[in-house]
This record gives sequence, C-alpha cells and structure tokens, in this order.
Amino acid sequence: MRFRHRAAAGFATLLLPLAGLVGLASPAQAATTATATYAKTQDWGTGFEGKWTVKNTGTTAISSWTIEWDFPSGTSVTSAWDADVTSSGTHWTAKNKSYNGSIAPGASVSFGFNGAGSGSPSNCKLNGDSCDGTTVPGDAAPSAPGTPTASSVTDTSVKLSWSAATDDKGVKNYDVLRDGKVVSTVTATSYTDTGLTAGTDYSYTVQARDTADQTGPVSGSVAVHTTGGTTDPPPTTGDKVKLGYFTEWGIYGRNYNVKNLVTSGSAAKITHINYAFGNVTNGQCAIGDSYADYDKAFTADQSVSGVADTWDQPLRGNFNQLRELKAKYPNIKVIWSFGGWTWSGGFAQAAANPTAFADSCYNLVKDSRWADVFDGIDIDWEYPNACGLSCDTSGAAAFKNVMSALRSKFGSSALVTAAVTADGSSGGKIEAADYAGAAQYVNWYNVMTYDFFGAWDAQGPTAPHSPLTSYSGIPKAGFTTADAMAKYKAIGVPASKLLIGIGFYGRGWTGVTQDAPGGTATGAAAGTYEQGIEDYKVLKTSCPATGTIAGTAYAHCGSNWWSYDTPSTIAGKMSWAKSQGLGGAFFWEFSGDTSNGELVSAISSGLS
Repeated sequence: MRFRHRAAAGFATLLLPLAGLVGLASPAQAATTATATYAKTQDWGTGFEGKWTVKNTGTTAISSWTIEWDFPSGTSVTSAWDADVTSSGTHWTAKNKSYNGSIAPGASVSFGFNGAGSGSPSNCKLNGDSCDGTTVPGDAAPSAPGTPTASSVTDTSVKLSWSAATDDKGVKNYDVLRDGKVVSTVTATSYTDTGLTAGTDYSYTVQARDTADQTGPVSGSVAVHTTGGTTDPPPTTGDKVKLGYFTEWGIYGRNYNVKNLVTSGSAAKITHINYAFGNVTNGQCAIGDSYADYDKAFTADQSVSGVADTWDQPLRGNFNQLRELKAKYPNIKVIWSFGGWTWSGGFAQAAANPTAFADSCYNLVKDSRWADVFDGIDIDWEYPNACGLSCDTSGAAAFKNVMSALRSKFGSSALVTAAVTADGSSGGKIEAADYAGAAQYVNWYNVMTYDFFGAWDAQGPTAPHSPLTSYSGIPKAGFTTADAMAKYKAIGVPASKLLIGIGFYGRGWTGVTQDAPGGTATGAAAGTYEQGIEDYKVLKTSCPATGTIAGTAYAHCGSNWWSYDTPSTIAGKMSWAKSQGLGGAFFWEFSGDTSNGELVSAISSGLS
C-alpha cells in the first residue's frame, strides 16, 4: 500500500560516462600474476557489445582489480554492468563491484558494456601493471600525503599544512578537498582556504598527483570549526522521531535535490531521513541507481555546500549531498532503505539465508566511500508472507529472522528499522508475519498508514486514502490508522516503536458527481506522474479541500475527487499520535511538499 514512482530501468546506467571498446590484441607474453583481455561480443552497426575479462594467472588470490585504458575521441559506451567505470577525458578506469573483486588462482571474472563508435582501447593497465601481465616500471601512483593540520582558524579561513607524499617520478601538485570536494590544487604542502562561513564545521583531506597525472590515495582528515557566528540550532524535537523519505530518482523529472531540504526549511525540522531505495537481489543488498547514488555531478547552485562537484572527487551524487547536509545539520541521521514496492520480490531469497543477507547489507552500507553518510538500515518488505507486487511465501518467521540477523550484524549502536503494513483488518497482513517477535530487534516501525483506498478500484467507492479512524460507509473494516496501531499494540509491539505515516500526496478518481465519500467513479483522475495520484503542492491549489472525514481531507472539483492531508489534518493526526504514546511520525516523501515545506512544518510543530 505504498506509492512508488520508479525511474525507468537502466536510465541511470545510460548516463554513466563510459567509453566504447573495440579490438584489443591478445597478451604479448605469459602473465606473471594477472591478465586483462577484451573481446567484442556483438556488433549491430550503430553500436556494439564488448567484454573485458580479468584472469588470475598467479598462485595466490586477487582481492580486487582495476583496469585502465585510453580511447580515441568519438568512441563511447552507453551502459555497463558488473564494474564501476569512470572517465577523465579519454582515460577510463573500471573497478570491481563488491561481489566480484576476489579472483582465485586460475579463475577469471568479466564485465560487459554496450558501446558506440569505432575506436580501439590502448595503453591498458591492470592493477597498475600491463594488461599482459608484465610489470610497468616506474609508473606507481604517489603515496598518501600526511594528515593535514589546521592553524590560524578565523571566522572565514583556515591554514592547512601537511607532510609531502612520495612518488617514483616526483609529485607534481596536491588537491585540497573540503568535505570531499576539491577546492584548490597547489604545488606547496600548505594552503589557506578562505570564504568559509563563521561557526561552521568542515572536514579537509589532501591527495597528491604525480608528473603522469596519477592521483594517489586521500590522506587522513582533519576537522575544522570556524570561529564566531552561529549555526542553525538543532530542532526542538523532544523524543519524537520526525522522518522523511528522500527518493534517489527525485533528482530526475522532479528536479528535487538534497539542497531543497535546506531551501524549504525542512532540514531544520526533521530528525531522520530514509534514503530510498537500495535494491534487494540475489539474496543481497545492492545499489539501486549508481548514477544518482554516488556518480552524478551537481552544479554549485544544486549543491548543499554551494561548491560544484568535480570529475575526480572521491564521492559525488546524492550520497555526497547527504554528507554535506549532515555537516550543516549534524543532528540529522540518515538511514538507507532497501526494498520498496518494486524491489520487495528479492526478500524471499534474502530470507532463505538471513546471515548472508545481513552481511551483504552491512558491507554495502559501511562501504568506506560513504560509511559516514549512513547511520543504519531500513527494510521495506512489501510484504512478508503476504502479497504486494508479488506474493511471498517465506513463512511467518522470515521477517523476524531477517531483522534479527541485521541487528546482530549492525550492532546495538546502528539504527535498524522497517516499514510495515497498516492492514489492521481481521486476518490481514499484520497477522501474516511475526511483527511482535521482530520488534525487539528494531528501533521503530514505519507503519504505512496511507494508500488504504485508491483508484485501483476504478469505479470507487471514493474513500480517503489515509483515514485516521473508521467512519460510516468505509469500504473495508480495519483499513485505518487507529485499527493498525491498536493491532500492533495488542500483539505486544511497544507504542514508542510505532511511527504514524503521512502521505505528501493525494489519491483521486474522475467521473465523480458526489461530494461526500462513497461516490461512484469512472476511473483514475489524471496525475502529473501517474494516474490517480498527485502531489500535495499541486492539489492544494488545483483542487482545494471541500471537506474532512476520519481525520483527513477530501476535495471535489469538477468531476474529480481527491483525498489528501493538509497542515490542519496533519496537526490533528500528530495530536492523536502523541495521545497514543507513538514514537513519532514519518512521511512519503519530501518532493510532494510545498517549496516552503508547510507539511513538514505541520509535522514538526505537531510533535513538539
């Protein structure tokens, strides 16, 4: 019962800056440790498919691999799989995924791509040596510089100094990174960064470049807090959770970036963010959209820090923007949510080996590139031992077993949460899985108290999609917030571990003549992104509320009938949540709100 608007499959992959490959000669001589060879596997005139294969020809296992090559201008790749590929001009680098870095002696792994153009790869290197297995002399990357030290800290500047890196050909210069982004390239081993904001936290690292323009590893980091000024105070939240979903695909058609949380004022009024979604496939947690997650370069005006991303900074995309947001609002915790309506089918295989699944999730969430971004993991399984987009038959204990394994792996200090059904009907989804048994392992449940009713029932009856309580004529008993919360509490889930859910959108029908709920319809009302659904920010003016029922609003305009929450109904729901002793509230999702965040404000003030 949850709205999802996924970007088209493969969209992000098409945007990755890869390059096409055609024809690479066979190895010139026998390899001593490993080789990398290329083959064109298909050619359809306007494009082609290619494959790189890395083979371990040594006697010990290889733990990771990196292939580098050059391409002539005009050759490009439109998508790739089983490797992370980046580019700098005509130079390309492919690194293994988390699941295929290890290669046993005599074994091999491959990654493929679709490409365009007619150029051939040249100057191939595998882990710094020639792709035919021979050593490339005198071509090592520089070492990491010493961790910078900070001095002369003022309201707007800081002086940084570090010990020199070493390189076989000599160090050419150093990149200075502020909060993961290059702010200057210098030849000396010191730099004064200016134009900073008073009373603000920053993190600095340094990396060296040699005369071949190879970049070495990043140094350790130094934290700097500029003097003077005042930072935005943490919101007055009491002990209530105020959590919003940020969707990875919102940066595309919706053009909603992490920075919008700042400009709307919402970042100062929340405690947690769920980043949606990571995928669940092959029994493992996996990246959902690599381009959006960690590759997209944001311009200065799109960036939380106001500094544009560069091609060679260690982390870009939404993950880096969330890092910048946390630097500005250190009270905010970010949780990576896996699954969702579209990707919940993968949980059946995950539940077959919960320990292996938990291990994969931990390794991904705690990846060194973004470990500081995430404070925990959220599981959005729709629905364990019940039906959603597909039907699950993992058994009543599967959900508890998965949450137990995640808590065991992530430890007591991490946040482990889950989005769960709000089906409070007799014999409904709450009864299908051991939510009571799993509650001991979670910090809280996000109870999805919305999408109870909608235009999937094309002829109606019209009904509010997020009723707080029951009412005369409700289409299905138990489909209310109050019923769901009462059932969870009755089976032993503490009220403090239950969050009420708010939808920042409406659901609607067309062909409706009756103003009050219960009318007939002819189908779904038109929506910007999907039939039968529309953002609150649009509906508040296009179809203003004409009445309320069961604690939520409805609107009848022309032949359309919509239901949605307003600041007023949210205030009522927050008051009810507090009276029930609930742990707080969450909402789906930020981009449905107005540009000044009026729904977030209603949640925040209602729980304070």
